[in-house]
Amino acid sequence: MSSLSRELVFLILQFLDEEKFKETVHKLEQESGFYFNMKYFEDEVINGNWDEVERYLGGFTKVDDNRYSMKIFFEIRKQKYLEALDKHDRSKAVEILVKDLKVFASFNEELFKEITQLLTLENFRENEQLSKYGDTKSARAIMLVELKKLIEANPLFRDKLQFPNLKSSRLRTLINQSLNWQHQLCKNPRPNPDIKTLFVDHSCGQPNGARAPSPANNPLLGSIPKPGGFPQLGAHGPFQPAPTPVAPLAGWMSNPPAVTHPAVSGGAIGFAAMLKHPRTPSAANPSMDYPSGDSDHVSKRPRPVGLSEEVNLPVNMMPVTYPQSHSYPQDDFHKAVARTLSQGSAPMSMDFHPVQQTLLLVGTNVGDIGLWDVGTKERLVVRNFKVWELGKCSMALQVCSLQYVVQ
Repeated sequence: MSSLSRELVFLILQFLDEEKFKETVHKLEQESGFYFNMKYFEDEVINGNWDEVERYLGGFTKVDDNRYSMKIFFEIRKQKYLEALDKHDRSKAVEILVKDLKVFASFNEELFKEITQLLTLENFRENEQLSKYGDTKSARAIMLVELKKLIEANPLFRDKLQFPNLKSSRLRTLINQSLNWQHQLCKNPRPNPDIKTLFVDHSCGQPNGARAPSPANNPLLGSIPKPGGFPQLGAHGPFQPAPTPVAPLAGWMSNPPAVTHPAVSGGAIGFAAMLKHPRTPSAANPSMDYPSGDSDHVSKRPRPVGLSEEVNLPVNMMPVTYPQSHSYPQDDFHKAVARTLSQGSAPMSMDFHPVQQTLLLVGTNVGDIGLWDVGTKERLVVRNFKVWELGKCSMALQVCSLQYVVQ
């Protein structure tokens, strides 16, 4: 088993213990053989649950593995035998002698004969070596001290007596981090995702009513603050641990998927008015009725390094609750072209301002960027694509650039 698979078992053990699956956690300890729970072993010995004591030990060692293991099993079975004799349960003592202790006869026949002779005594304490045997409780405690020494000296238990130092609810934290990552990959992320299953990857899905998209971090428009960031999914997911900072998307993916955009034919931009009855945000809540995430175009672009979806909120900032997306009938959308704007080259992307919805940002196939006021059909800003320090580029690139300028 790989080291990561082994660590996953420890995470499951921690989860089972936190969820109070006591029998299951000890069964997994035994079946995996990764961690010997000394406290559980001590409790079972003190309580005299001999079958469970041997069953638990069997996940880590067998009688004939080494001399330490043999001594451990012998001491346990001898104690079980003496307790049967102390209760004057001769039939039980004989059964233990035949089924459990006879295996040691091939290693020390004289010792086995001496143990067998105890059946002939009215009180086994008449044997000189057992004269100091007290009651059952004290005898188990004395034996337990010896067993712990043998277990700690047994090389088969090396590195299995200490549980790894983990933060609480580590498995829950990893799952919530995974859900945050999946949510960052959503094309239309919702502010308060409702995650009801872990059986499939999380996806917010497409909204029913699409409205004017919004640009993200556009240098031409300056810094446009978003109405609010996404709260961490730990507050809405299936688990509720303490929030853990989530790394930016680029930190999770070494090779972000390349996404291509379909080309838009023609050099002019045609679009219809958004709605017959445009909705105006109220003064009390300017973010009302406007999408909180980036537009579909922006969300499809590979995210730059260091850019996260504002999953982590400052301590003194409360997340803003957004209304659910509205569904508009198709009849509410105009079919006729309302404006025709000449950009000069084929547009590749268009984004409306999130608040001033008459402002339209356009990117073209040759790298030019234009900002339009669709109300007045005026182009407010234009930025042409330029190569910095062209003289330091290769001759082939300089020729291509000159041809582009001529065209």
